[in-house]
Amino acid sequence: MNVLIRRNVKLYFRDRSAVFFSLLAVIIIIGLYALFLGGVWIPSSLKGIPSVDYLMNSWLMAGLLSVVSVTTTMGAFGIMIDDKTRRIDRDFFASPVKRSGIAAGYIGSSFLIGVIMSLITAVLAELYITSKGGGWLPAVSLLRVFGLILLATLTNTSMVCFLVSFFNSQNSFGTASTVIGTLIGFLTGIYLPIGELPASVQTVIKLFPPSHAALLFRQVMVEAPMKTAFAGAPYDMVREFKEYMGIEFSVGGQELAPWVSAVVLLVSAVVFYGLSVLNLSRKKKD
Repeated sequence: MNVLIRRNVKLYFRDRSAVFFSLLAVIIIIGLYALFLGGVWIPSSLKGIPSVDYLMNSWLMAGLLSVVSVTTTMGAFGIMIDDKTRRIDRDFFASPVKRSGIAAGYIGSSFLIGVIMSLITAVLAELYITSKGGGWLPAVSLLRVFGLILLATLTNTSMVCFLVSFFNSQNSFGTASTVIGTLIGFLTGIYLPIGELPASVQTVIKLFPPSHAALLFRQVMVEAPMKTAFAGAPYDMVREFKEYMGIEFSVGGQELAPWVSAVVLLVSAVVFYGLSVLNLSRKKKD
């Protein structure tokens, strides 16, 4: 399994086009924000506050961290599809290694790639925020971001693997990658804040595990700028802003605690990992 992980990681970073297209959704989001959407989401009550740009830049970068762990793991699983189409996987299944171990090798390499790319994105995000007048995250917050990267990538790797396990051609995989790359910005509340969407769509988003990753990233990264932007503001105003921007989820009028989102991610990771290994192992026996 370890050999397969090292092989897949080398193949991924050797293919520059795969790396680029894995980050394409992130590039598009940054472009849209910089060219068109930068000032659209700022509530009129906050305009003119010096720290509002720091707040919104932190909010955007937090969303990007939740997106990159989806798109890069999706790109990493392209190696598995390529092995299928070129029938290289038959050599693996002819070896004494268990099928579940081979499946775990693909999942492990995609997880590692997702973590590496997310860490790189986190560094670039911090550089972007500070270049725009914001501040560096405290050491404790950086550790929390690192922990969230591991958790989010674990969940997204399992989910993406389960989806990809049904594909056997580059065409179907490419189509799915395009669709996911397009939808992920909406499902994590980046293209449009969740408060702008109908109640039914908000419910769907709250059931979507990556949106919980986005929520947790935002809670950590906007903590400092929100203290400045909302200094002395009424509690109801702060909560309304958090719900509107997807920094806080409300279910039945009650605020969803951060640990609930963490549990959603952990349970999703376990369930989809089990389903992925089961599906990959079963299909290879046919």
